[in-house]
Amino acid sequence: MTTVEIARARLAQATARCATPRRRTATTSPRHDDSGAQSSLEGALESVLARSMTATADALPNDIGALRALILVERAERTQFAERIANLERLNTKLEYIVAELRRAHFGRKSERITDEQLMLALDELETAAAKAEAEAEKADPERKAAGTRKRRASRDQKFDHLPHEEVVIEPESKTCPCCGGELHPIGEDVSKRLDKVPAKVRVIVTRRPKYACRTCEKTGADEIAGIIQAPAPARLVEGGLPTEAFVADVVVSKYADHQPLYRQSQILARQGVKIERSTLAQWVGAASTELQPLHDHLLGQLKASPKLFCDETRCPVLDPGRGKTKTGYLWAVARDDRPWGSSDPPAVVYAYAPGRGGVHAVKLLDGFTGVLQVDGYAGYNALADPARPGGPVTLAYCWSHLRRKFYEIYVGGHSPIATEALARIKQLYAIEDEIRRLPPELRRRARQDRSRTIVEALKPWFEQSLAAVPKGAKIGEALAYGLNHWGGLTLFLDDGRIEIDSNTVERSIRGVALNRKNALFAGHDLGAENWATIASLVETCKLNAVDPLAWMTDTLTKLVNRWPASRIDELMPWAYAAKCA
Repeated sequence: MTTVEIARARLAQATARCATPRRRTATTSPRHDDSGAQSSLEGALESVLARSMTATADALPNDIGALRALILVERAERTQFAERIANLERLNTKLEYIVAELRRAHFGRKSERITDEQLMLALDELETAAAKAEAEAEKADPERKAAGTRKRRASRDQKFDHLPHEEVVIEPESKTCPCCGGELHPIGEDVSKRLDKVPAKVRVIVTRRPKYACRTCEKTGADEIAGIIQAPAPARLVEGGLPTEAFVADVVVSKYADHQPLYRQSQILARQGVKIERSTLAQWVGAASTELQPLHDHLLGQLKASPKLFCDETRCPVLDPGRGKTKTGYLWAVARDDRPWGSSDPPAVVYAYAPGRGGVHAVKLLDGFTGVLQVDGYAGYNALADPARPGGPVTLAYCWSHLRRKFYEIYVGGHSPIATEALARIKQLYAIEDEIRRLPPELRRRARQDRSRTIVEALKPWFEQSLAAVPKGAKIGEALAYGLNHWGGLTLFLDDGRIEIDSNTVERSIRGVALNRKNALFAGHDLGAENWATIASLVETCKLNAVDPLAWMTDTLTKLVNRWPASRIDELMPWAYAAKCA
């Protein structure tokens, strides 16, 4: 029991004693007059007990033991309040730091602004410092340590039944009864689970292929007929090289899923006494990319057969050996994710490298696609909507998130009633979208017709009136003009429940590429950027389908090396692997 619990128990006992009527013996002897001292004591206690008791003053016990228990309770609670205040002060300091970093990220000078990754690193350090202070406090206070232990045990909501379990049984030193010397028998056990991690280990697999010959044939001289029997050598991804397919898969996933550049992986291996140059790791990745290229092409073909896609592009710096500098290439991302309206088509994303951002690259990438393409307002996509396009024009649906972002940049920069009003109206549209997410397309369309259309129809004339009232060339005018110029594509979602209100789906898909770009700085050449696109497509598609990229990559490379038939390439797609493992 804690100090507070003990004190409260004593208080309850003393109060119960006071509540029992006691028979007093009448006496004629004069009592000692201590009314002055008694009143002084009662006055001192009253100020203390008023903060800890909920009963009225008439209910205060007269028993000294009860009063003593009340004082102990008050002192214990005061200690708890002090600890709680200290914890709140630490939390307040942490929150103030977070707010300061967020303000600097959004409102600071451009040279002082930080990225999301930098903010996460700063928060990691802050969380670590707070955890250290908490651990030190628990070490000094057994009661606090016990409370923390109970809290951590209660927060364990994951069972980890899918992980291998290793049982450790801790037996007593002796199974003999200390009283009579008899043999003890089990009556139960306490079971606890802790999560452990075995660090990655590099091992050597030795493959032996015995040779066999026939002694009878050797005696008869029939060696040329019988020959020597030996199992064929297994296929290898890197012929004559060291790595297994699993090792190559680990290098690939570490680079493209966990964003570990090859030179860092080389340093990690060196700590285990395995010296493999970065250039050698790069050769392994190139060999894997060659095997995976048909899967990338097949995945892109499947996406282009879909009725609706998302598309976006992001920078990809590429080394330009002729000038000794880097040039700006682009990774174009094509994504499909129709889960918000209940489609059974699996989500996927494909990246393709292009040396520029011109519309010609979008036309080439989406050759053969006819349907709805959700994009931002970049004019490079307009060529896809050309009626003369072979196979027919593409319907361009534009992104409300991009429009909202333009008003938000003005809103955070200073007082702007128009930007504030625009954000409030767009927020109403997103609130409706939150309510109808995961509903069938027809129900989504009906809800948009009943609720969203009124908001959108009132927004256009307000845009026009506001644009006429702002100075020409003002930033708010550019945002209003952007919305009006793209109005047709912005309103397409009202009439089709399959269309999303924005293109955030594909923007989320290029975050991993952007992070990899920051770690790797640039691709070595155009071919390297193409390899980047090939492998990143499959790794990110694994993530979208909740598939372990390493397990899928190991299994797929092994099958491809062993001449997996091209007619069964659908079985190698990440979502097929997920269905097989389910």
